[in-house]
Amino acid sequence: MKVKVTMQDIADRLHISKNSVSQALSGKDGVSEETRRLVLETAKQMGYTYPSARKKKVSEPSGNIALIASDFAFAQKSFFGEIYLSVEQETRRRGKHLLIQSINKESELELALPSFLENQDVDGILILSHLSTAFTNAVIGTGIPTVLIDHHHPAIHADCILTNNRFSAYEAVQHLCDLGHRSIGYIGNIDFSPSYYERLEGFRLALRDMGLEAQPEWIVTDAVEQADYVMETMQALSAQPTAWFCVNDGLGFLVNSTLHQLGFQVPDDVSVCSFDNGQLSRLATPMTTTMAVDLNLFGRKAVEQLFWRMEHKEEPFTELLLPTKLIVRESTAPPRK
Repeated sequence: MKVKVTMQDIADRLHISKNSVSQALSGKDGVSEETRRLVLETAKQMGYTYPSARKKKVSEPSGNIALIASDFAFAQKSFFGEIYLSVEQETRRRGKHLLIQSINKESELELALPSFLENQDVDGILILSHLSTAFTNAVIGTGIPTVLIDHHHPAIHADCILTNNRFSAYEAVQHLCDLGHRSIGYIGNIDFSPSYYERLEGFRLALRDMGLEAQPEWIVTDAVEQADYVMETMQALSAQPTAWFCVNDGLGFLVNSTLHQLGFQVPDDVSVCSFDNGQLSRLATPMTTTMAVDLNLFGRKAVEQLFWRMEHKEEPFTELLLPTKLIVRESTAPPRK
């Protein structure tokens, strides 16, 4: 039986990355002409069949759309699960079949693409949340139209559907300022996602426009969504701000719970505002004021953009910023006088 040659086999032969092989075979930028020629020559010598398969698929649409995401993203059912359902409904409504693949850490590190991408068995790709830049570029390197959902990066050249994180965080902080708060903290992990960094930027912009400054100890940028971590962080503060802006509902829930354990009343002593309007914002006591993300709209707009991209492959890439809505609940109130 003839063994199928993969891009990884070519990469191993040439001692280069799989991403470089993908870029060379697809004609994308990122490799030198010398490397491109070497890759094409080696692929031919090894009997690699990707180029001919690709030509076949260009003239014969598969009728399939791919949705890929990390194991972690698929595990976040309350957030990404609703986006997935919206994507599935919109894809089916447009007469296409949705293929779904979870990407584990090993595959991500090895740049091991799902077989339906290697074999060009899909007409378009949706990437849900963040995978590594190298893996995402390997996917884009297949030449199949690709749209990112809730993630972007300067080194990734593709259409993206995003939350307007900066302006939404700004609105959340403005809400706290309008209530009379002048001592406001931020808690999130800016290394986890570009979204969280952008929310920090929106937080800082709002404080600047309001003529306020936050104490450095109230800006927590390496937060872990664990009760022990939040407790240790809160206990280490010399004083509490009168309000916290939490980068997501998970941290909002933990901050709320921790404040209660430390003897503070929410919102009488400290107000809490979070982001996403997920289940945890409604389970908290009191329920958390939050910025609501329209997850159904996320899915619909992503599919809409992908179908447009499939018909306009040479047009410039775009980023679409979706608005949020402030949901005021019992966790925010004017500061105690």
